[in-house]
Amino acid sequence: MDIEERIKGWGRELGFDAIGIAGIDLAEDEARLMDWLARGWHGEMEYMQRHGSRRARPAELVPGTVSIITARLNYSAADARPAQEVLDDPERAFVARYAMGRDYHKVLRAKLQALADRMTAELGPFHYRVFTDSAPVMEVSLAAKSGLGWRGKHTLLLSRDAGSLFFLGELFVSLDLARDPATTAHCGTCERCIEICPTRAIVGPYQLDARRCISYLTIEHHGAIPEELRPLMGNRIYGCDDCQLVCPWNKFAQKSELPDFDARERLNGQALASLFAWTEEDFLARTEGGPIRRIGHARWLRNIAVALGNALRGGDAAAAQALRTRADDPSALVREHVAWALAQGVARN
Repeated sequence: MDIEERIKGWGRELGFDAIGIAGIDLAEDEARLMDWLARGWHGEMEYMQRHGSRRARPAELVPGTVSIITARLNYSAADARPAQEVLDDPERAFVARYAMGRDYHKVLRAKLQALADRMTAELGPFHYRVFTDSAPVMEVSLAAKSGLGWRGKHTLLLSRDAGSLFFLGELFVSLDLARDPATTAHCGTCERCIEICPTRAIVGPYQLDARRCISYLTIEHHGAIPEELRPLMGNRIYGCDDCQLVCPWNKFAQKSELPDFDARERLNGQALASLFAWTEEDFLARTEGGPIRRIGHARWLRNIAVALGNALRGGDAAAAQALRTRADDPSALVREHVAWALAQGVARN
């Protein structure tokens, strides 16, 4: 059996849903990246600008890299409340599907390390480095080059047999491996993802202005959320899945078999008011081991305040009571968003 097939077999044994192999030439992707940065669409993600072209040059990032092993791991939780059901209830909190369980960085990194260990045991020592969305790596580009899917018009990777509800990870290796062929794109004339985006962050096919993206605003953005975008956020308090929910290819999305990605009940379509009542100690305890913890308690409250304001404008009188409990919050960021949210009730009347 070829070494490449053996590696893929070991990956499947470890629970990966797909393994591909790519080369290190990302020249075309580098040009698109530099144009995206020049437009300022990366917002506050200054690390994107800081690393610049290194993101598209794997051998500069990790000297000695010859090939890249890409991995796909499904995350859709079988026990999660239907996304649209939660989105349609303004009193409940919508959390992006990927963030409802354990932090994927930890799960994916451990599996990739196990794959590297297996390869070392079977093939002998070689140089490698594990990546799980934790360094300047162009994951979608590499996954597309390795045949795991194609870049959709929403800029995420799409697969004919798995949609887009999966995580990506990479092993940069010093081994010269046979590359897998890239697949063809299958979006056709469909632009549902562009049309559904609540804040019009997808400004055109394959073009995302992160500064308007709800995922960016609720996770990466540290300051006040632009007022003109707040009403468009609805009840989305951590991330946004709209472009994926509407994608026809996600009818083929596979449920995860890993307990790590089971939906935590306290994040599974819970009432906004109950989440807003969490103290910082509650927040730290109830998000332990999950990706949400990284935004901190103040931004968590900021996001929920916006959602409560939108619920108040929609007629939820109980939202005002919840908001008033934090009108004098120690955080200026929280106070500002609470004041805005309370004003939505006045505007409605």
